[in-house]
Amino acid sequence: MLFNQRPNLKNGALLAAIAAIAALPVLAETANFGTLTLSRGFAAPTAVLRGSTGGSYSLSAIANADRHKNKCLGFATPTPDHIIVLQENFSKLTLQLNSGGKDTTLLVQGPGNAVRCGDDIGQNKDAGILDSDWQAGSYRIWVGTVEPGVKSNYTISVQE
Repeated sequence: MLFNQRPNLKNGALLAAIAAIAALPVLAETANFGTLTLSRGFAAPTAVLRGSTGGSYSLSAIANADRHKNKCLGFATPTPDHIIVLQENFSKLTLQLNSGGKDTTLLVQGPGNAVRCGDDIGQNKDAGILDSDWQAGSYRIWVGTVEPGVKSNYTISVQE
């Protein structure tokens, strides 16, 4: 009987370890395409991020809606694509995605797990976020696509 219980304990411990590891990509301070550190007055060419889409992880698993009640849509990888570290507070920032017109989304998770989500800008299918009150700290950025697994290269420009 003791012999039969031991494999169950092992299996339970193994499942707990796998569950903990599976949760890590969302919490980890690593990014698929690197980290950018900004302070006020940064030069525009400095604030360009590059990457590619292609995940099937639903961004609504991070948040269904952001702090302004915008829906968080799209599919990306569980690991953030980029991390932006703001060295000081910014009264306003704009993140504009350029994927050549693909149907993209953005999810930004900042200090205190505050979430900002962006989808189409006007007639353009590329996502963008224009928001105020950006506190100093780390911001994890996911670039998503409306359909899972769609591969596309993109750039994100960040402006004050």
